[in-house]
Amino acid sequence: MQQAGPLQVGATGSATITVDDTHTAAHVGSGCEAVLATPVMIALMEAAAVDATEHLLDAGHTSLGIRIAVDHTAPTPIGRFVTATAELIEIKGRRLFFRVTAEDGIRQIGSGEHTRVIVSIDDFRQRLHDQKQ
Repeated sequence: MQQAGPLQVGATGSATITVDDTHTAAHVGSGCEAVLATPVMIALMEAAAVDATEHLLDAGHTSLGIRIAVDHTAPTPIGRFVTATAELIEIKGRRLFFRVTAEDGIRQIGSGEHTRVIVSIDDFRQRLHDQKQ
C-alpha cells in the first residue's frame, strides 16, 4: 500500500563513513579483526533509511528501527569509504520497508531489508518514562 502525501515509495537516502579503528570488529567486540564490524554496517544502513524518510514525516513524529535482516558479504579494511543506501520499497500503515545495501567503493559488502515504524515522539517518550517507574 502506498501512502499519500510526501512520504512515498521510492524515497532514497544514504550515509557514508570512512572506516577507522572505532568501526572495526576488534573495537566493538564482534570479532578480532581490524575490518568493518557488522554492527557498524547495520547502523550505517539504518542511518541511510533515516536519511531517506525522516525529513518527510509529520511534525512531532519519528521512525524507529524494528527489524533488520542483512548479509555482510565482504570485509572492508581501515581507511576505505563505506556508503550505505536505503530505498523505501513499501509502506503499510505506520510501517516502512526498505531495501538496504552497503558498498566500499570497490564492491558491494552487504545487503538486506530493514523495517521502521512511525511513532509520535511525545507518545514514545511517555511510554519510555512510564517504563522507568
